Amino acid sequence: MAKLVRTLFVCEGNRHRSPTAERLYAATPNVKVRSAGTSPLARVEITDELLEWADVVFVMDRLLERSIRKRFTAVLEGKRVVCLEIPDDYQLMQPELLALLTERLAPHLGAPHWEP
Repeated sequence: MAKLVRTLFVCEGNRHRSPTAERLYAATPNVKVRSAGTSPLARVEITDELLEWADVVFVMDRLLERSIRKRFTAVLEGKRVVCLEIPDDYQLMQPELLALLTERLAPHLGAPHWEP
């Protein structure tokens, strides 16, 4: 039996990229997902508790990765953090964003179980 992987997706505002990834993988077996943003204005702002909950953290771009590594150094120690290198150029559930997320996340989480 495969182990459940608690997965946190992080972007800046938690409006487009990370919520799209969360929806894309929400029904995938053995993957539990949440999303957050680094901005104080984010829909859901990243916290120590969210990072402690996660087994793996997927960050959308290098700038955000540096920011959370600096801000949450102690909490991230020993955590797997993966940068997807997806720029903030997409809207929520945009087909191009879905395709890019699928391509970049499948090697880590398997194919998503998602239907439009």
